Amino acid sequence: MTRTAEPLHVRGIILPDGERRDIWLVGDRVTFEPVRGALTVADGGFVLPGLVDAHCHLGIAPGGRPSDGVDQARSLAVVDRDAGVLAIRDAGSPIPYAQLDDDPDVPRLARAGRHVAPPKRYLKDIGVEVGEAGLNAEVARQAAAGNGWVKLVGDWIDRGVGDLAPAWDVQAMAGAVAAAHAAGARVAVHTFAEESVAALVRAGVDSVEHGTGLSEDDVAEMAARGTALVPTMINIATFGGIAAQAEEKFPGYARHMIALRDRFPAVVRAAHEAGVPIYVGSDAGGGIDHGMAAREMLLLHREAGLPAEAVLRAGSWGAREWLGFPGLVEGGLADLVVYAEDPRSDLTTLLRPQRIVLRGRVVV
Repeated sequence: MTRTAEPLHVRGIILPDGERRDIWLVGDRVTFEPVRGALTVADGGFVLPGLVDAHCHLGIAPGGRPSDGVDQARSLAVVDRDAGVLAIRDAGSPIPYAQLDDDPDVPRLARAGRHVAPPKRYLKDIGVEVGEAGLNAEVARQAAAGNGWVKLVGDWIDRGVGDLAPAWDVQAMAGAVAAAHAAGARVAVHTFAEESVAALVRAGVDSVEHGTGLSEDDVAEMAARGTALVPTMINIATFGGIAAQAEEKFPGYARHMIALRDRFPAVVRAAHEAGVPIYVGSDAGGGIDHGMAAREMLLLHREAGLPAEAVLRAGSWGAREWLGFPGLVEGGLADLVVYAEDPRSDLTTLLRPQRIVLRGRVVV
């Protein structure tokens, strides 16, 4: 589905360069060449390539059940869009919605298929559950279901152990990573615990989701490999509630989750200082509301101590480049958000978008 848009003109301080410039949006492309008759939709302010939520779930409805089809997935995407998020990586969806890939009202989409999860150890009805024998074949199926990503659940609570444990044998998980790459997909891996994240980083995953168990050696390995970290600090802040619910039956797991939560800001800061690529993800879907990417950016700054410029890169132009959605460059994609104040000086400005343009059309 396409819609013809009239040429638009925007004048302001264009980030990340910080220069006051004029840009024109012709259809779905950016140009710095003047276009006669273009409609001026912003004159002044600070212009940022659209924000990115690199870890959310349009296929999971509030409360943790699968979304009620494509229409609900679209409505959740619009919540993100109206908060300035113009590109999304869906890190696992229990429902298919490929028809939204070209929907003009929906942010750019990078999608995994369903979460690939261990049998009887993951969220009900969310992932496709598979044992080691079928793991590689399932990963290949989910690579075909997505548009460039596979989501692997690397660990979860093992009730027999009473704590977090790898989802499968670590060698089997390494084989699954190789199978995904052979199928042409990048691998995002959910991992909280120490053993699993160490093994999966060395198996060559493309992004670590959450990553609370990362050690200093793991961080160095990620930096050397260029492996991305998507911290989802909003999600990690919920560990206290998870621990409280688990305390009676699984006290060791509860203590572990609290310890992982408390050390995590220092882990994220160490990853940044080591040169690990970090991208913004809210983990929206289920227990986390959509439209929270800007608040995740504030946590990266306030809790983990990342500089404002690094946070903006993680949630805008850097994340767009990583996902294959060019920013405000000649021939880039016509997605932008205009703010009245400079977000480099005050990141709370990100909570107050003044104008949002998606695919060359004003949407807010």
